[in-house]
Amino acid sequence: MVEIKTDAALDAMREAGRVVAHALAAVREAAGIGVSLLELDEAARAVLMEAGASSPFLGYGPPFAPVPFPAVICTSVNDAVVHGIPTDYRLRDGDLVSIDCGAELDGWTGDAAISFTVGTPRPADVDLIDATQRALDAGIAAANPGNRIGDISHAIGTVARSARCGMPADFGGHGIGRRMHEDPHVPNRGRPRRGFPLRPGLTLAIEPMLMAGGRDDYRTGTDGWTLHTIDGSRAAHIEHTVAITEEGPRILTLP
Repeated sequence: MVEIKTDAALDAMREAGRVVAHALAAVREAAGIGVSLLELDEAARAVLMEAGASSPFLGYGPPFAPVPFPAVICTSVNDAVVHGIPTDYRLRDGDLVSIDCGAELDGWTGDAAISFTVGTPRPADVDLIDATQRALDAGIAAANPGNRIGDISHAIGTVARSARCGMPADFGGHGIGRRMHEDPHVPNRGRPRRGFPLRPGLTLAIEPMLMAGGRDDYRTGTDGWTLHTIDGSRAAHIEHTVAITEEGPRILTLP
């Protein structure tokens, strides 16, 4: 069932989204050569705790996962696309890092992701992150009343394909609100004017995941969670929680 949110609910989701933005900023600030992924998770936990928020990631157990997720952020490095579990791995010069974070506050949820490089960036990684951001921007721009989910999907996919990037099959964005994952599904490719209609009050997590190698297939790591590019190429993931409004898309996961 798709829930259409009231203005008051959107304002409450905005506060949850603000916590997510602050947590991601704290992680970005903490990241550096020699810093472990577990230390980044600790930085996000501190922000959630201070805000009185909980994590929708911690203990999350979808059917495909062998164990519940053990952290408050996903930390996906280099060829990891999404769902990376924080470990004692220490960041190295030139690493490409994607961080996904969520927060639950007063019964409402926010979800967002960022990608960045550590130390000296590779030009190809900069281009990949830029393409992922442009794909997200295009998807958000299509999130207007009267359009459909397919318009968002088509906008994202057009940018990704023009950059010659792959996108992991079967993974994309989702509805969000009282829970992290709600209907409808938001594919990162699709045909315009198809799919669920966009109405004011609909809230979506829009999240392009681009793989530099150009392939759409992937493999699952030994932890049962992390998705890796099949060819070892690098990946980037950027996400915002967005509300459909009469005035246009409202991003709920800004600082």
